[in-house]
Amino acid sequence: MHALVFSAPGKAEVTEAGCPAPGAGEVLVRSRAVGICHSDLELLAGRYIIPIRYPITPGHEWAGEVAEVGPGVEGFKPGDPVVGECVVGPGGRDHFGFSIPGAAAEYFVARAEWLHKIPTDLTFSQGALVEPFSVAYAATRVGVIDPSDRVAVLGGGPIGLLSAMAAVGRGAAVTLIEPRPDRRAKATELGVSSVLDPATADLVGQARELTDGDLFDVVIESAGHPQAMAQALTLAGNHGRIVYVGIDVGGTVPAELGLIQARSLRIQGIVGSAGIWPQAIRFLASGVVDPTPIITARYPLDAATDALGAASLGSGNIKVHIEAAP
Repeated sequence: MHALVFSAPGKAEVTEAGCPAPGAGEVLVRSRAVGICHSDLELLAGRYIIPIRYPITPGHEWAGEVAEVGPGVEGFKPGDPVVGECVVGPGGRDHFGFSIPGAAAEYFVARAEWLHKIPTDLTFSQGALVEPFSVAYAATRVGVIDPSDRVAVLGGGPIGLLSAMAAVGRGAAVTLIEPRPDRRAKATELGVSSVLDPATADLVGQARELTDGDLFDVVIESAGHPQAMAQALTLAGNHGRIVYVGIDVGGTVPAELGLIQARSLRIQGIVGSAGIWPQAIRFLASGVVDPTPIITARYPLDAATDALGAASLGSGNIKVHIEAAP
């Protein structure tokens, strides 16, 4: 079979590999669609948040179908469409597609407890978006978003656009704040009520115009830039909720921390989406939102190295998928 392999920092190739066999408690999965995440590019560059060893097959945003089940596996059978969680193992010590081989191969093995069945009316492309969508969906749950809320989403990357979609799906009026015109245009296609450029001279003033002077009930910060993280404080109204989803390590900027107390803000950060995958899958299966418009390029597995280039920053793509099997 073919597999995408990162053999060393900066070196990616599609190679021939033997098809793995499922052991006790494991499932052999036929890969159907695999999304490329910025963290995959970080892995290729030799940077990741936990220790890694090369060679490694990436791929943690995926959907596939069960090909074979190992001894002791119950609840799965060949042909079942499945997706799988990324942070796995005792205490979440392993990251699928990073510290253990991932889904960017024709076939791969995963432990049964990592997997979730998806309804047959969800496409494999939709299934491969469950992992990033679950993060966005988690942000809307933490923000306790309902149809009365006016929500701002900072950042128009995949997580930001998916967060905006999830908030729209929960009935809120959503404003996406993003510097790139193409991402603002995409957000409008996806159903947001309004868009703003964060570089505008009076962003807070424009936000007040959109909210009858009140500012936003919920702010989801998905950019992970220190400036945006500080800006979130200025955009939340009285008793507002701020959810930090974007990740920054070590960045510092001045921030108006007094607003936390003056406006009685509630602030929470989240990392990942453990524990809510079944709910995220049900939300997608309801049909209230379709995340697939953020997929802007698709490549076959044999052209996976081209897919990595297409997913790089500055390419203009939002989400690139590898279609490992037709």
